[in-house]
Amino acid sequence: MIEHDTIKLLRECDAGIKMGVASIEDVIDDVKNEDFKKMLEKSVGHHQQLQDEIQVLLDEYHDDGKEPNPMAKGMSFIKTNFKMAVDKSDSTIADLMTDGCNMGIKSLTKYLNEYEAADKKSKDLAKKVIGLEESLAQDVKAYL
Repeated sequence: MIEHDTIKLLRECDAGIKMGVASIEDVIDDVKNEDFKKMLEKSVGHHQQLQDEIQVLLDEYHDDGKEPNPMAKGMSFIKTNFKMAVDKSDSTIADLMTDGCNMGIKSLTKYLNEYEAADKKSKDLAKKVIGLEESLAQDVKAYL
């Protein structure tokens, strides 16, 4: 049960990070404020660093990880493109980032509770991802 929950939690973290990075990369070229752009670039780096840590653990379990849910990814893409077509401001991008972070926090917290038998390393990594999302959501408030 521990191994099963551990793998499931790591997969969800992997998918969540991939979704977060893709979302940032979808809008970063439209960011006008250089400090905001640097913050998002730094966040991508932090996400990728955590993804590397997750991949090491997934490799230990001989698991390939998980891609984001295609439906969720598609809905995010549509929402982003619609909002950006109406208003390409940094405020719109900050709003999209806040929504994405909140969705990530909510889903990873749910999985952390659902896969309670996961090992400590995996839970700690999930908490790091949640913390990263909370931090990014806080940081982008300055651009709303």
